[in-house]
Amino acid sequence: MKIVFAASSGGHFEQLMMLKPLMEKHDSILVTEKTDYSMGKTDVKTYYMKQINRKELLFIPKFIGNSFRALSIIIKERPKVMITTGVLAIVPLALLMKLFGGKLIYIESFAKVTSKTLSGKLLYKFADQFYVQWEEMLKLYPKAIFKGGIY
Repeated sequence: MKIVFAASSGGHFEQLMMLKPLMEKHDSILVTEKTDYSMGKTDVKTYYMKQINRKELLFIPKFIGNSFRALSIIIKERPKVMITTGVLAIVPLALLMKLFGGKLIYIESFAKVTSKTLSGKLLYKFADQFYVQWEEMLKLYPKAIFKGGIY
């Protein structure tokens, strides 16, 4: 079973990399944003999305571009499961995974203790499993699963 691990760069990516032992146990691919941020060495096949910000002028063209990139990854790799810590650049991949019958596992950011991320708000209703890393977050996401932090 192929699993796609997906996250933006920075802290979301660092959280996702805590799951590296799981990546190495399965047929895995990694999807992240193309930035100047150094992600370090990994033996996992990696694809890159454009970094986007919903407040920038080119948001819509970049979002559409990421959607086509996500579609090409799904067609080429045929993953069955996606595990993601977000954010916006990854949303098209998550939605297309669901559209193509894949399972979506979302892990809300460790940095969020009392409020939701935008990607969490968007993907909560689509996720097959939705994890929070703070028990307090169950008030905001009542159907979420709390198992503690991934650190």
